[in-house]
Amino acid sequence: MRHYSPGILSAVLCFSVVSAGAWAQQPATAKSAAPAGAAPATAAAEPVRDPFFWLGEMNKATAVINTEQGLLDQALGARLAAGVAKVIDEGNQPGAKRPSTVITFEPLLIKAAGQDITLLHAGRSSQDMHATYRSAILRDNLLALADQLQATSTTLVKQAAKHADTIVPNYTNGVAAQPNSYGHYLLGHAAALDRDAQRIREAYVRIDRSPMGTTVLNGTSWPLDRKRMAQYLGFTALVDNAYDASQISSMDQPVEVGAIVTSIALHAGNFIEDVMTQYAQPRPWILLQEGGGNTYVSSAMPQKRNPGLLNSTRSDASTAVTLAMGPVWQTHNITPGMSDPKDTEQNTAMVDSAITVLKRWDRVLKALVVSPERALEELNSDWTASQELADVLMRQYKLPFRVGHHFASEVVSYAKANNIKPLDFPYDQARRIYAEAVKGADYPAELPMSEAEFRSTLDPVAIVKNRQTSGGPQPAEMQRMLKEAQARLTEQTTWIKARRDHINASLAELDQQFDQLAAGAAAK
Repeated sequence: MRHYSPGILSAVLCFSVVSAGAWAQQPATAKSAAPAGAAPATAAAEPVRDPFFWLGEMNKATAVINTEQGLLDQALGARLAAGVAKVIDEGNQPGAKRPSTVITFEPLLIKAAGQDITLLHAGRSSQDMHATYRSAILRDNLLALADQLQATSTTLVKQAAKHADTIVPNYTNGVAAQPNSYGHYLLGHAAALDRDAQRIREAYVRIDRSPMGTTVLNGTSWPLDRKRMAQYLGFTALVDNAYDASQISSMDQPVEVGAIVTSIALHAGNFIEDVMTQYAQPRPWILLQEGGGNTYVSSAMPQKRNPGLLNSTRSDASTAVTLAMGPVWQTHNITPGMSDPKDTEQNTAMVDSAITVLKRWDRVLKALVVSPERALEELNSDWTASQELADVLMRQYKLPFRVGHHFASEVVSYAKANNIKPLDFPYDQARRIYAEAVKGADYPAELPMSEAEFRSTLDPVAIVKNRQTSGGPQPAEMQRMLKEAQARLTEQTTWIKARRDHINASLAELDQQFDQLAAGAAAK
C-alpha cells in the first residue's frame, strides 16, 4: 500500500473522490504516467509511460550505448538486451506487475538473463535512475496540462470574440465599477492563462534535463555517455552538476510544477466566484444554461436552480491548491535528496487535479448564458458611468480631474438620495450641482456640457466604444488583441507538438537500435 505523508494524506483522499481516479481519465493508449504496478488494458495497447516503462528504456539505452562503446562485449550485450526485452514484454501483458523501483525491477532482469545482466548497473544507482523517470513523467504530465490549458484558453478566446460587443458591468471591491465589453473581460482571463502557459514552457526547460549517469551524487569511474543517454530518452539537456541531479533539482521540480497548478487553480476560482455573485441576484445577467448537469433543482425550494457545475469547479480548484501545497511542505526542512516530495503518483495526481479544473472551467465557459439586455439594464440602473463625467470635463474643457470628480460624486449622491437613475437625471440639477462644486474657484461658473453631451457621457455603450487606451475594449483594440491571442494559441500548439515529437522520435530511435542489438542474440 502507498504510504502518503500526513501533510497531504487528506488532500490525496479528497482528490481521489472528486476526480474518480486521475489515472482512469487517461486514454489506454496514451504514453503518459500511470501508477506503479498497473498494467496496460490490453496486450495490444501501447504501454503507459510509467516508472516501469522508463526503467525499461534506461536499461535498453544502457545496453545499446555500453555495447557500442566497448564497455560490454557485443555478444554479451546482445544477450543482455534480449533479457531486458523479455522483462519489458512480460510487464506489458494484461494483469502483469510493473515494478516501479530499481531494486524490484532488477530481480526480473536477473531471472530473465542471469547475474550477468547486473553488468548494466555499472555506474548507475537508483538515485539517478529514479530521478530520471520522475523527470520524464513530470515532463509528460506538463505536456498533458499544456494540452488542456490550450483547450480551455481556446474556448475563452472564442467566447471573447463572440462577446466583443456585449456590454456588461465590471466590479472592483465587490461593487459595480465601470461598463466593459464582456469579451474584453474574457481576454483578461485568457491573458492570465497565457502566463500559465509561459510558466509551463519555462518549467519544461528545467525539467527536460537528464539526471542519468550521475549515479548517487558525484558520478562514477565508468566513462558513461550521459549525452547519448539523454538523447535516447528524449531529453534536450543534462542536469549538469551531479550532486544537483538527484539531490536538489529533483526536489525543485514538483515544487515548481505545484506553483503552476496553484496559479491555474486560483485563476479558475477567481472567474467562478465572479460568476457566482450573479446567482445572488434576483435577475442575474449571466447564468449557466439549465440541464445537462450544469444546474440542479433544490430538494426543498422549487424556485432554486443551484449552479452545481460552478460549485464543483470551485471545489476542484480548492483541491488542486491543496495538492499543490504538498510538495512545498514535504520539501520544507529536510536534507537534500530525501524522497518526501518526489512521489510520482502524488505529483501526477497534483497535475491531474489542475487538468480537472481546466476541463470543468471549459465546460462552464461553454454553458454560460449572457443577457446583454439585462446587463445594460443593470448598468443604466447604477452610476458605473459617472467617472466619464470627470474625464470629459477634464479632456474637453480642461477642468482639473479632482474638481470634475467632486462634481460627479455629488451628482451620484443626489441621484441615490432621490432614487434617480442615470438616464433620468435632471439636467437642471446637474447644472446646479456643478455651480456649487466650482463656487469661488477660477473655473467656468456654468456647466460647459450641453444636455445632449451630458446624457451621452453617461451612455455605457458609448463609453466602451470611445475608449482610447491601448489594450482597452474599443473595437479596434479588441480585434488586435483577439488576433494576437489566437496567434499565441497557435504558437503554443506548435510548441506542444514539437516537444512530443522530439520525445517520440528519440524513443523510436532507441527502439530501432535496441531491437538490432537484441536480434543478435536471437540469431545465435
